[in-house]
Amino acid sequence: MSQDVINISLQEANLKRKIRRHLRQIGFQKLDDGTLSISSDSKDMVRALHGHQRNDRLQMNHDFLINRAPKLFKFFASGSDIQPKNISPTLEKIKAGTWQAELFRLASLTWSVPVSNGFGRRLRYLVWDNNNGKLIGLIAIGDPVFNLAVRDNLIGWDAKDRSARLVNIMDAYVLGAVPPYNRLLAGKLVACLIRTREVFEDFLFTYGDSRGIISGEKKHAQLIAVTTSSSMGRSSVYNRLKLDGIEYFRSIGYTRGWGHFHIPDRLFSELRNYLRSIEHPYADYHQFGAGPNWKLRTTRAALKELGFRDNLLRHGIQREVFISFLSTDGIEYLRTGKGKPSLATLSSVDEVSLLALKRWIHPRSERIFDYRDWERKELLSLFGRHSRRIAERLSRAS
Repeated sequence: MSQDVINISLQEANLKRKIRRHLRQIGFQKLDDGTLSISSDSKDMVRALHGHQRNDRLQMNHDFLINRAPKLFKFFASGSDIQPKNISPTLEKIKAGTWQAELFRLASLTWSVPVSNGFGRRLRYLVWDNNNGKLIGLIAIGDPVFNLAVRDNLIGWDAKDRSARLVNIMDAYVLGAVPPYNRLLAGKLVACLIRTREVFEDFLFTYGDSRGIISGEKKHAQLIAVTTSSSMGRSSVYNRLKLDGIEYFRSIGYTRGWGHFHIPDRLFSELRNYLRSIEHPYADYHQFGAGPNWKLRTTRAALKELGFRDNLLRHGIQREVFISFLSTDGIEYLRTGKGKPSLATLSSVDEVSLLALKRWIHPRSERIFDYRDWERKELLSLFGRHSRRIAERLSRAS
C-alpha cells in the first residue's frame, strides 16, 4: 500500500470522526436510516444549531472585527438617536472595496444566523435613515438556487423553462433591520424596498445585457421576482406584507429540510481539501458557473466519498419561502417568456418608505417604547468573545 493511499485513509477516518462529533455536539441524533433528528424545531433550537457556524464565521473575521469595527460603530444608532416621525429611509447601492462594503460586512456579522457571501450575480444595499445618518438595515440579492420546488410549482416550470428563465429571478439572502430599528418593525420596511423601481433599474443596468457563463449567450434579464426564506421556520416579518393593497411578499410554502447549514465553514473547507486529495472535480466546481448549489453538491460529493448516506444532508429544519413579484404579470411572464413585464404598480423607494412608515413604524413607536432603551454598545455582545477587544479599541478611540 502506497503512502498516498495510507494518508488518504487516515484523512478519511479523521474526517468521519469530526463530522460525527460535530453533529452530536450541536444537538443532532442520527437515526437508523441515516437521517438526522433534533429534539425541537423551536427558534431557540435553530439558533443553537447555527451557533457553531456563527462562531466559526466570527473567528474567521477576527482581524476585521478588531481593526475595523471600532471605526464603523458610529453608524449604528442608539434609541435616543431615533425620531420615529422623522425617519427618512434611503437606499445606497454598495460598491466592492469601500467602507460601505465593510459596514455591510460588520452589520451582517450581528445576524444570529450566519450570512452567506452570495453567489454569481449580486446587488447589495445599505438602508439609511437620512434624518440621523444611522443604519436601518441591509439588503442583498443574489443568484437563486436552481431547484426550489415551491417556486417552480407556483410558476409552472418544467426543467427547460426554468433553465431558460431563472435568470429573471434573484434571491434575497440578506434582508433585515439592525437594532434598534428592528424593534420598530423596520424589517418590514426593508423587505418592501425590494419591490421598488430603483432595485429593478439597478438590476437592469448591471445584468440586463450579461451573458450566461456556460452558454455565452445574452440573457436579456429583467428582475421579475425575488424570493427569500425565513431561517427560523415561519416568519412574522414577511407575512401579510401589503401596502396600499399591493402584495410585496407572499408565502408559497416550505423547503423540504435539506441543506448544508449544519456543516460549518471549517468542516466544509476540510471536505474540499479531501476532494482535492482524491482529485474529485467538485472540489473547485464553483469556478465554472455552478451557482449557489455548488456548496450543496460539493458537500454531498464529499460525504458520499466518505461513505455517508445522502440523508445526512436532511437536517429537517424547514424554512418558509416567500416571493415578491415586481411585475404584476410575473408568473405568466416567467412561465412563457412572452410579452413585456407590467411594472405599473412599481413605486420608488421614497413612495414605498412613506407607506411603510405610516403602516407599521409610526403606530409601533406610539405603542412600544423599548427601542428608546437600546444603547449602541449593546451590539458588542453579538460579537462573542471578540467583544472585549472591540470595546477596548472603542474606549481608546474616545
